[in-house]
Amino acid sequence: MVHRINYEKLDNIDVNHEPYDYFVVENLVLEDQFEGLINSYPSVPGPGSYPLSDLSLNEDFQNFIDEMNGDRFRKTIEEKFNISLLGKPTMFTVRGQCRKTDGKIHTDSKTKIITILLYMNQQWDDDGGRLRILHDGENINNYAEEVPPYGGTLLAFKRSDNSWHGHEPFEGQRRAIQMNWVTSDEVVRREQKRHKWSAFWKKINPLKK
Repeated sequence: MVHRINYEKLDNIDVNHEPYDYFVVENLVLEDQFEGLINSYPSVPGPGSYPLSDLSLNEDFQNFIDEMNGDRFRKTIEEKFNISLLGKPTMFTVRGQCRKTDGKIHTDSKTKIITILLYMNQQWDDDGGRLRILHDGENINNYAEEVPPYGGTLLAFKRSDNSWHGHEPFEGQRRAIQMNWVTSDEVVRREQKRHKWSAFWKKINPLKK
């Protein structure tokens, strides 16, 4: 199996504990693998998050998902956040387009344990669309760090009641893989069903909030 994740860089990154537990790794995808992975990124039919089951995945992209879903990646995340994820189900969604109404401040649902965001854009010149690690749930400008959404940058955080994040408005292509460890298989089924309906309505009515 060809590895696409830079485990040396991942292993050596430190976890930030303020305003909550998170870390950012720029260029997590190995440089010689990134362009091929970009070329294999699935076609996403509209705004919103799409479960992998709704998309056509080629072998290269599926192999990358399998690597993220493997024991080595899980164990590293466990060590970083001092948590056991063994036996916890995972859930993947993929985004390809962003609307100006996306990016509102939120914390993620309580059924999510760990959130992983991997940004699959080759470059990013816009001021909008850059995810911010926020100190509160009110002020998008009160942030601890702004995450560049390109180049295989990874953001990982432990969900909590104060894990606020969001971004300034952006409209256009914004590719991101989201991976979550969640509390139960029922969460996966429910969330994937919700994402399907949400993406469907956004596709036929892109102005819908």
